[in-house]
Amino acid sequence: MNLDRLYEYRFRDVDQAQRAAVWREIGPFIHRQLGRPERVLDPAAGRCEFISSVPAEERWALDLVDHSPEIEDGVNFVVGDALTADLPTDYFDAVWVSNFLEHLPTQEVTASFLERMCSVLRVGGAIAVMGPNFKHCMREYFDCADHTLVYTDTSIAEHLYAAGFSVERVVPRFLPYSFRGRLPPSPTLTRKYLDTPGLWRLFGKQFLVIARVPAT
Repeated sequence: MNLDRLYEYRFRDVDQAQRAAVWREIGPFIHRQLGRPERVLDPAAGRCEFISSVPAEERWALDLVDHSPEIEDGVNFVVGDALTADLPTDYFDAVWVSNFLEHLPTQEVTASFLERMCSVLRVGGAIAVMGPNFKHCMREYFDCADHTLVYTDTSIAEHLYAAGFSVERVVPRFLPYSFRGRLPPSPTLTRKYLDTPGLWRLFGKQFLVIARVPAT
């Protein structure tokens, strides 16, 4: 599958500058939810909208495609597969996984990936996983040609626990499904939305699950 052409078509009506501006609101919000970690890894970083927006002391991005020429200084970009790339163990304070697991080929690969993320986090380190919640977006879930696996907040919590994490918070409805809604991406609206959890229950179609590496 030609992913470059796929995403070119998918985001043909989305302004990348507006998209990045929205992530500049989401990134700091997630950073606070994770306890303001100093060393943060995004192992499926794409164009690095999240990791570029995080006010962390040390930021790492990993992706199969080298987007480093497009991102700001201060992000340590690693080109490679999240399952095999050279990453330090017991090192990171937090990992952010966004809209990635549904693209993997099997449940076993998902389990291996999450186990790997557990190994790169220090004891007490946190992982946040966000993705489309099939319970709340089943009609449009497979409108994305590269979606292969179905997940819900419940199944992700189970996966995280099985991988060695202690599940800390499960939000079944968090962000809307995509940037392709009727309203243009807006930092002001995004900020108000994030600060109003009551709206999440109305418009949220993506889950957010936060877990930590336990001491034992």
